[in-house]
Amino acid sequence: MANQAYLSIWSEDFSEDRMLDQFKNFLSTVPLSATKPGFTHLVIRAVDPAESPILEQDLRSMPLDADGIAQIISDHLHSDCSYEVRCHWDLTGLDPLTAVSKAEPQPLEILCHGEDYDEGAWRENGHIQVDFGFEHLFTGHAGLLGIRQTAAAAQSPEEARFLEAMAWPENLEKYQQATKANIRKLFDWIRAIEKALPVKQFRLWSEGEENFEARLEEILAAR
Repeated sequence: MANQAYLSIWSEDFSEDRMLDQFKNFLSTVPLSATKPGFTHLVIRAVDPAESPILEQDLRSMPLDADGIAQIISDHLHSDCSYEVRCHWDLTGLDPLTAVSKAEPQPLEILCHGEDYDEGAWRENGHIQVDFGFEHLFTGHAGLLGIRQTAAAAQSPEEARFLEAMAWPENLEKYQQATKANIRKLFDWIRAIEKALPVKQFRLWSEGEENFEARLEEILAAR
């Protein structure tokens, strides 16, 4: 299974009185997909993840904006609740068969944790946590990108074909530029979050990289 990438955010004063405004401000920064705009799912949980959700809404037929999500949450606002929102944003990928890059919608899952939810899980996970999806959208496949390239052996026929396509310098250059565009988009979003929220701390992390943020910086620095 492919590794996932995440962002955890700890904010100042995330009390019950403040967290809805802060979460709405956060949602307003999300760079939603041009072709799949709006927030498409909302799940509200109370106490801890073992409990059945107190509300689940599939909003795909009429996606909501940040204000719409906040309006629903306002009727279920408690410090022992969590709020899960799903949407899409556009990231650039490269088709190894055609060497054509294009932006496509990729899923985002956003979790907001009240400070009394799940015995204070926010201390470890952040008040707000984002699942960006596949790590390789930012780090590339098989260690091909970065200053210290460490190309690994193919683990599947599909990866073997990908590595064969990347053996052409022009294809590798396009792949590097597409991945850098995704990293810049991520960093631009983080800067927007820092302007919208009283961020105390944030952490970029992933399942496959010991220091995900440093890996992204390395790829951006490579020529």
